[in-house]
Amino acid sequence: MNNPDDLKHILKFLNKNHVLALCAVADGEMWSANCFYVTDSENLSLYFMTELKTLHGTLMAKSPQVVGTIAPHPKTIALIKGIQYRGEATVLSGEEEHRARTLYCTHFPVAVAMKAPVWRLKLNYIKMTDNALGFGKKLMWDRVASDKHP
Repeated sequence: MNNPDDLKHILKFLNKNHVLALCAVADGEMWSANCFYVTDSENLSLYFMTELKTLHGTLMAKSPQVVGTIAPHPKTIALIKGIQYRGEATVLSGEEEHRARTLYCTHFPVAVAMKAPVWRLKLNYIKMTDNALGFGKKLMWDRVASDKHP
């Protein structure tokens, strides 16, 4: 079962950061990319922009399952914090796309001029390491467990 305090801590971290690394794979080919993101805390999703013609965009369009990390660069091991995640990346459309684009452009005003599609990264599993809570401390969240226990 998911611990609500762990989720609160994870969301605080997600909201404080803004660059994710993701890895996409399809048809035996894989690629990684870094993207700016904004957090949708209510739906535990991240929104990012990238063109379909990029290699990672092409791969995600074929196979939406992605993995990745979010990690700042602390100066000492005691301050290491980071997330490893598994999720689904899909291009948004309609009202959801408009809402996500507005949120994204509020955080990154330069993106207003961009015509790239907005993607939703629906987080399905999160493992967070936070050495500030104790060396090697792990916090977990799983959408399947969350859906079973409202």
